[in-house]
Amino acid sequence: MGQRCCAASLLCFCGLLAGCRKPTETIAKTTREFKVKGKIVATDPAHSEITLDHEAIPGLMEAMTMPYKVARPEIVEELHPGDVIRARLLADQTSDGDYTNSKLDQIAVIGQAKPDFKPKSNYHAPNPGDVMPDFALTDQDGKSIHTSQFKGKALLITFIYTRCPIDDFCPKMSRNFAAISKSLAADRALYDGTHMLSISFDPAFDKPSVLRAYGKTYTGAAGFAHWQFAAPTAAALPDVEKYFNVGATPESDGSLTHSLSTVLIDPTGKVAAWYPGSEWKPEEVVAKIRSMPRG
Repeated sequence: MGQRCCAASLLCFCGLLAGCRKPTETIAKTTREFKVKGKIVATDPAHSEITLDHEAIPGLMEAMTMPYKVARPEIVEELHPGDVIRARLLADQTSDGDYTNSKLDQIAVIGQAKPDFKPKSNYHAPNPGDVMPDFALTDQDGKSIHTSQFKGKALLITFIYTRCPIDDFCPKMSRNFAAISKSLAADRALYDGTHMLSISFDPAFDKPSVLRAYGKTYTGAAGFAHWQFAAPTAAALPDVEKYFNVGATPESDGSLTHSLSTVLIDPTGKVAAWYPGSEWKPEEVVAKIRSMPRG
């Protein structure tokens, strides 16, 4: 995803996406302004957010691609992937130099992708009650699996790619799943009535051995019986992405600009809940699973 920033910049800027400090700490803050220019690679109206591939921001960071909150949420509907914008970035700087609570405002489109932009493909927004198609995947052990084989259990699915460099994206999804797995394990009946699946949208790189090594860092001693890591074939990937509303665009440096999608499937194979983006909490998913009829 075009991560071209130095480590020092990332450490200084980490608070823009997730606070680096404990909530109980009180630190003096000063709001600073920066000029930003870049190309929009994704929009997320539901979370008032755009993902921007921007030029270097003098005094703050090198050129990179990352998500930003927008001060006026209603403007996100007027922006499109491919639009080139200029904007003002507002960020609170703490007394020790960290930045938090970033937002873009004064957004001006200086290069429009298309006057009447329409996506190339119609993506499906998973709605409660929708029947999930059967998708064929290859898991971390190189074995063929099908999403339909988990009927009778609640199936929780999220999407990742193992090389994702943004901590608040794929790594956060995997940490959330680890927290959910731990919570479910405390209730044996609930644990036995659920299955978890992390699906890679980078099958060219995320071969079974890669998925296994990546997955071990999150499953630990629990192994893969309850939580599997898998990928579709390259040919099948577009259908998977469309159904689960996952957008993934290859970048010139080999990374992927992508969205996030987590879906809970009930024991009958129908969508029970959809959690787009990264702001959902593990506890809300566990609560939803507890409230569902058992298979």
